[in-house]
Amino acid sequence: MAVMKFGGTSVGTASAMRRAIAIVADVKKKSAPLVVLSACSGMTNLLIKIAGAAGESRLGDALAMAEEVRLHHLSVAGELVEDPVRRTSLQEKIEGYVNELEMLVKGVDIVGELTARSFDTFCSFGELLSTTVFSEAMLDAGHDCSWVDARSVMITDDNFGTARPLEGRCEENVHSVIKPLLDAGTIVVTQGFIGASADGKTTTMGRGGSDFTAALLGAWLPSDQIQIWTDVDGVMTCDPRIVPQARSIRVLTFSEAAELAYLGAKVLHPDTIAPAVKQNIPVYVLNSLHPDAKGTVITNDPDILDGMSYGGLVKSIAVKKGQCIVNFRSNRMLGRHGFLIEFFNVFDRAGVSVEMISTSEVSVSLTVSDTAAVDRLVRELAGMGEVELEHNVATVSVVGDNLRMSRGVAGRIFSALKDVNIRMISQGASEINVGFVVEEREVPKAVENLHHEFFSHDDTRGIFETPAGK
Repeated sequence: MAVMKFGGTSVGTASAMRRAIAIVADVKKKSAPLVVLSACSGMTNLLIKIAGAAGESRLGDALAMAEEVRLHHLSVAGELVEDPVRRTSLQEKIEGYVNELEMLVKGVDIVGELTARSFDTFCSFGELLSTTVFSEAMLDAGHDCSWVDARSVMITDDNFGTARPLEGRCEENVHSVIKPLLDAGTIVVTQGFIGASADGKTTTMGRGGSDFTAALLGAWLPSDQIQIWTDVDGVMTCDPRIVPQARSIRVLTFSEAAELAYLGAKVLHPDTIAPAVKQNIPVYVLNSLHPDAKGTVITNDPDILDGMSYGGLVKSIAVKKGQCIVNFRSNRMLGRHGFLIEFFNVFDRAGVSVEMISTSEVSVSLTVSDTAAVDRLVRELAGMGEVELEHNVATVSVVGDNLRMSRGVAGRIFSALKDVNIRMISQGASEINVGFVVEEREVPKAVENLHHEFFSHDDTRGIFETPAGK
């Protein structure tokens, strides 16, 4: 049994939903899948704008945008559902959700305050609408399908916006609500990043949380595989917007995929990997625009990895822009234990997360996201030593299995970067990542040179593939 998660672009239009329905129907030939959907592309951003407008008492703007939500879903429903009775019923369901949305807008406008709880309720409408349209379209196409409200299954804490599931209760609900339907051969359609607190209040698990939800559901059932359907051919060797010749990676280990996620790759949510690793469930990243393409499988299965992954093989290049280097120097560091505890306590108090770090006896260089919090951080660090900032930089990370212990890889990396001014280097903490910092304007040159060095040769064909449609 498979868990199939479709992202926003894979269900954003009537034609996209039609392709997704065909993909689900094909999988159903083996066994009924659990289908997890995001909101239609652009809808969550629109709902966030509606929430903001309501909180600022811009009632007219909020209601006008709510009308966009209504018209989009009515249009998609009209294209997909042919049976007149079912179409009328679906239109009524859409109207019901949008009427609720409009009532929420008016309520927030009257109160004059947008709470975290209200914000989560605003964001939930995107997935409630997309799954309702999708499930009715599947039924109209003749497939046995059941819509399940995730809030009846995913019971979470009450940390609105960043809720986390109460796993014991959730697993019991999955086995009592979802599994019997799947065992009976019924396709189940549910939402990705919404849940409910113990007292029934709608919560969300944050942007990208639908990947996490899909992995959790896959682990609890348990499933044979977790499929993440996007609009690209799996995980790429680098961002194809930087290097159009970027290739699709056939196989990644769980560690490599997690590292890429944390280092800036946009395909997977970082938390997605953990439940899959726990149950050793392979995760497939696939392209809904080209469902026959091979995509990427993420696994620790030695049989699948055989010949497709080995020490010293560079898999991908990840980039994280919008970074800032903090260079700190103090003679008080020399031979004094405990100084770095004081130093990093400053970051804790400022709520600033460190991305990459390099140290010496009397200095520390590190990167952080370049936000307003950096100014507060610098003011406090200045009382401990000399502080210098370098703005407009990016981290570039070369990821692959066992790079640290593989002879010659570091030499190839830095030889490829001989024309690039490297501001900082970090290696050693991870066996699968060599990282460095460059000015943002030099990112294209650095990535292009590295990609040519590691991915332009024929000896890795089969491990890396040209994306479908190119």
